[in-house]
Amino acid sequence: MAAEAQYAELARQLSAIGTLRRGLARLLPVECPSGSAAVLALLDRHGEMRMGRLAELLSVDMSVTSRHVAHAAGSGWVERDLDPGDRRSRILRLTPAGSAMIAELHRRTAGVFARRLHDWSDDEIGQLIDMLARLRDSFGDHCALPLDPRDTAHGDTAHDVTDKT
Repeated sequence: MAAEAQYAELARQLSAIGTLRRGLARLLPVECPSGSAAVLALLDRHGEMRMGRLAELLSVDMSVTSRHVAHAAGSGWVERDLDPGDRRSRILRLTPAGSAMIAELHRRTAGVFARRLHDWSDDEIGQLIDMLARLRDSFGDHCALPLDPRDTAHGDTAHDVTDKT
């Protein structure tokens, strides 16, 4: 088991990754703010879904999710169709234009990583991917902290260790 100092260092490193994330967000096309990009990425990754599920995955409330979806739909990237199983709900799905925007976002991000990590070996990049995936899996698809009452047992709060984006 890792020592408490290692977990503290991990929290510091993850905070720095938050800074990296914000830097990557600045590379987004002006017409695709980070909230819309997150909606597109989740629909690309998980497929069509209801608004409530999207809000869970985004770890934000329904009003914030609705604003992001409204922008993405207004831009032609997302369709909002009636759910045949519950006509009060909507099913969200990517449009071809949304898939094209995701491809552009991936192209831009991959280009940044290719330039910045040019001196990393393929094996090192693979290890990083594996470790980040394992970390994400340890927290689940969405990680609105605290996950467990024991997480705050020593007076720690979630905002002490999470990125404020």
